[in-house]
Amino acid sequence: MRATTRTATAVAGAAVLLGCVSGPAASQGGDDGKRVLVFSKTAGFRHDSIPEGIAAVRQLGETNGFTVDATEDAGAFTSRNLHRYDAVVFLSTTGDVLDTAQQTAFEGYIRHGGGYVGIHAAADTEYDWAFYGGLAGAYFQSHPAIQPATVTVEDRAHPATSGLAQTWNRTDEWYNYRSNPREKAHVLASLDESSYTGGTMNGDHPIAWCQNYQGGRAFYTGGGHTKESYADPLFRRHLVGGIRYAIGDAQADCRPENGYRPLFDGSSLDGWQQAGPGSFTLSDDGTLTSSGGMGMLWYAASGFSSYSLKLDWKLAGDDNSGVFVGFPPSDDPWSAVNNGYEIQIDATDVPEKTTGSVYGFRSADLKKRDRALNPPGEWNTYEIRVEGERLRVWLNGVKINDFTNTDPARSLRDGHIGIQNHGADDQVSFRNVRIKELPVKASASQGD
Repeated sequence: MRATTRTATAVAGAAVLLGCVSGPAASQGGDDGKRVLVFSKTAGFRHDSIPEGIAAVRQLGETNGFTVDATEDAGAFTSRNLHRYDAVVFLSTTGDVLDTAQQTAFEGYIRHGGGYVGIHAAADTEYDWAFYGGLAGAYFQSHPAIQPATVTVEDRAHPATSGLAQTWNRTDEWYNYRSNPREKAHVLASLDESSYTGGTMNGDHPIAWCQNYQGGRAFYTGGGHTKESYADPLFRRHLVGGIRYAIGDAQADCRPENGYRPLFDGSSLDGWQQAGPGSFTLSDDGTLTSSGGMGMLWYAASGFSSYSLKLDWKLAGDDNSGVFVGFPPSDDPWSAVNNGYEIQIDATDVPEKTTGSVYGFRSADLKKRDRALNPPGEWNTYEIRVEGERLRVWLNGVKINDFTNTDPARSLRDGHIGIQNHGADDQVSFRNVRIKELPVKASASQGD
């Protein structure tokens, strides 16, 4: 929270960072830009939508700054050749498509930071290769007839799903899987099994997910059976978001997420109160956006003592906001400043007052922060974990701050949480505020 105008310190560095994250890669065919390999070999059922899928990925590459090569030759899977690519897209592959040497090369590629994108029947591939099964997240089991269904979008910060509404109605061939990937992967979207016939996953039916896997990045979507999918603007947006994550052009928290409950789910502000001037505007798509200030929207229904708080946020430009924790109940937003701690959201300021800092107390690890940060206009996810007097911050799944309170006038052991509306010129948006309460006696020295 700052009451003065922005300083110019660190502006140049932030501008370079944001340009690198959001700027296009080199022109198509150039050696300096991102490159994607689409692999569509089949040893079982062959989808007639594969040509449309290849064409769609090529078009998405042209408009999003990455080069696309396509092959059905498994001989492309050598260490030397795979090194040329930032991600490999398995487009409705089926059956046993790689030999042992090719599998070994691909494993090495992933372990050295390569990206994987699985589309539809990529889950119907390499059943006897455990590494691949873990990378894809789940194997195909069965499917009912092609039909409309409702997709529940669980993560609206990931680039593959941030452009979608909370529910997404579409027609496709909906796979059932042999296992539920939720415990090991981060579920982005799931099927409402009551909206169609033939679902067999007992009401918890993930259909798109991502994960960090043995050094690499993985994204899978169960959509893409039909030719029409690849002409659907929303599915194309879903697909390119997954590719951008896999090639490292967009950051996201893809750690498994279980046991959280919503404090703000996009529909109701029950339990929340505005302290001080200004407000937050709730849009039809479930986004809260700050307006005026300097005030704070805080969760008055209860305080918390040991917890993991997650929330998604987005800057419009060079804006200012923050997340307050550990403050007593009050209608005065300055009480939170004086008695709690703020995890700052601000594109450009001095290190101890910029994104990821514990405002005025401890800077984030700026190198890690810069690698993890998405630029204004794109969503980011914070995890703020409080255990005892220890406060840790993750940005898009990367730990960027570790702070311990030693001020006897403050305490993190019990308090409320809030989000700041900083001023008339600051537009910061929030979504999906959720919390998981942790055992009070949990040791703050345990692992991450």
